[in-house]
Amino acid sequence: MSVDSRVVTYRRAAEQMRRGRFDVEIPSEGFDELARLGESLRALAKNLETRFDEQVKLAEIAERVNAGLVLDEVLEQVYDSFESVIPYDRIGLALLENGGSTVRSRWARSESKEVKLEIGYSAKLSGSSLEEILRSGRPRILNDLEAYLEEHPESESTGLIVAEGIRSSLTCPLTALGKPIGFLFFSSREADTYRRIHQGHFMRLASQISVILEKSRLYEELLKVNRRLRGMQKALEHEAKHDALTGLWNRGAVLRLLEREVARARREQRPLAAVILDLDLFKQVNDGHGHLAGDEVLRELSRRLVASLRSAEFVGRLGGEEFLLILCPCDEATARKVMERVRVACGEPPFAISAGELEVTVSLGAATVDDVEGVGLPVILSAADRALYRAKKGGRNRCELEPVSSLSAS
Repeated sequence: MSVDSRVVTYRRAAEQMRRGRFDVEIPSEGFDELARLGESLRALAKNLETRFDEQVKLAEIAERVNAGLVLDEVLEQVYDSFESVIPYDRIGLALLENGGSTVRSRWARSESKEVKLEIGYSAKLSGSSLEEILRSGRPRILNDLEAYLEEHPESESTGLIVAEGIRSSLTCPLTALGKPIGFLFFSSREADTYRRIHQGHFMRLASQISVILEKSRLYEELLKVNRRLRGMQKALEHEAKHDALTGLWNRGAVLRLLEREVARARREQRPLAAVILDLDLFKQVNDGHGHLAGDEVLRELSRRLVASLRSAEFVGRLGGEEFLLILCPCDEATARKVMERVRVACGEPPFAISAGELEVTVSLGAATVDDVEGVGLPVILSAADRALYRAKKGGRNRCELEPVSSLSAS
């Protein structure tokens, strides 16, 4: 018994389709049952090819979307990728908050020039149509939003979206790991845009998109926490190194800074000067005007000190009314010029505080070191302290200087 050649052709075509080849040629000959079978096989091949192309597109979309980490980045990928499978002029994301009782607009991108439904807009979930969408777990199509608004005039969000020029929408629920997290809204300026096939496209990607969005949202929250922690760490580091009243380097920090500059001066064979500044008759300020006025004077003095110094010059508060200035590189002649500049800046004009105007003066004593080799901090500070004592004893509002050498240090 001979076999119709079409049977062999159809069998080979079916085998090729089983292996993923859908562009097979299936001849249509005759009008009998075998011919009708050929027509069905050809239709099946076309349908499988279309479905395969769709799956490839969806896989490519998922891959591109999954490449994002930060939530906004993921959503931009969604906007740039989905148009090949779902039509839209606007996409919006709303997330559930407050234990799922509130829906808040988190992101939107639109072709409209004027956005009415802005990011941050929120509404209660309970009793809304969105609650039913979450319950069903399936996307909802509204192809005539103007008619829907007439039937539901209480829907503020619909009113806003219609005012943007949107006429149809596809609302997609987002559920990650069995937990509802929000909604993705595809919207079009044309009425009657969406079909069941668009629901199907989204449903095939829904679980992946939901998990990706939730992952990126959590990643974004982690970034925010890390930023807050870094900010707190910087604040603590600043607090540990700076004087609370004046904002200058505190005693420990400015002494470490002097130690660093001494080491660098030794390494680079440069001269260095350390200046101790003391506020004259500060006790009289506290006794006559109170400690709050004294704090005002110290803050204003600190401001003037910072303003009078250059970038390579440092100042810190040693404690009370004493301050330490570090000048490097700095020889004797430069030290005298800097001290005089600072003395004048600190005394003129008078200090304007809440108690009135005060005449304030300072005394300065400097230790200058041309050769730092073999000279340590105690020697430098002692020399500056002795110079300050001479300035005080000499009538205050003065500058004195004491050179230090490695020979005298030993």
